[in-house]
Amino acid sequence: SDAHESDAGRAVAEYVSLDELLAQSDFIFLHCPLFPATQGIINAANIAKMKDGVILINNSRGPLVVEADLAAALNSGKVACAALDVVSTEPIKADNVLLTAKNCIITPHISWATKEARERIMQTTADNVRSFIEGKPENVVN
Repeated sequence: SDAHESDAGRAVAEYVSLDELLAQSDFIFLHCPLFPATQGIINAANIAKMKDGVILINNSRGPLVVEADLAAALNSGKVACAALDVVSTEPIKADNVLLTAKNCIITPHISWATKEARERIMQTTADNVRSFIEGKPENVVN
């Protein structure tokens, strides 16, 4: 038996407040939409609630993060490192404070681009063209 199989049933998740989540997490992955309530959710006040040395990853929406606040936290060591696939303005501007922040990796909005994702897009495109030629277009929007 695979050792990981025996642990599968033990995984437990619980809802906690944002403050609790920030205080308890070693890694914070942002996977949320951009709404007025989430814009700037990673700001100086919330960063102060995080563990020292936290790692932040954002491949969701750039404006979730107040970039000047994150840069300050990276430079002070409060945030150990950040990996960002999105920034507030794309393409990134030459004066973005994150470009000179310590331990910050920025990729150009490509985290979706796995081989499997690109293959799925090509297959969906081919299927849509085939359906259109056969007179049965899919996903029609007026």
